Amino acid sequence: MIAIFSDTHSSDGHELEGEALEAARNAETVIHAGDFTSTAALEAFRNECGRLFAVHGNADSAAVRDRLPTARTVEAEGVRFAVTHRREGGATGLAMFGRSRDADVVVSGHSHRPTVVETDDVVLLNPGSHAQPRGNRPGFAVLERDGDELSGEIREPDGAVLETVSVATRR
Repeated sequence: MIAIFSDTHSSDGHELEGEALEAARNAETVIHAGDFTSTAALEAFRNECGRLFAVHGNADSAAVRDRLPTARTVEAEGVRFAVTHRREGGATGLAMFGRSRDADVVVSGHSHRPTVVETDDVVLLNPGSHAQPRGNRPGFAVLERDGDELSGEIREPDGAVLETVSVATRR
């Protein structure tokens, strides 16, 4: 399983609860699209996850920015993820970022709005914020292998499904 988070915005912990906490603990791979805000939040996430791949966001402290890249590429379950907090140019900018990294999925954050946008060649996935939704529904994403694809959902921490997503694997 792959669990995807963003925009924790915490000064002291991971702010995970319910199914979001369970997903972070049980996932083989956890991706975070930035804005932990503090090193305490980053370390709390690391303590819950087996393998955490994260980038920093615009609200992260200097100490978090020193420890995490602005962007990264992660391969998991036969899918290539390009991860960033945000890109200029909206969906077009995110799709171009994904293409430049030969990605199948672009994971981003910043808006706190859980969304899935399917373009011709890349899926844009923003899990929202599990902790600080800022007027949106709280969210995180879970993807699992299903034959020749990854199938998943953006869920609220209580498990309510907000969006579904499916991505063909490279294998």
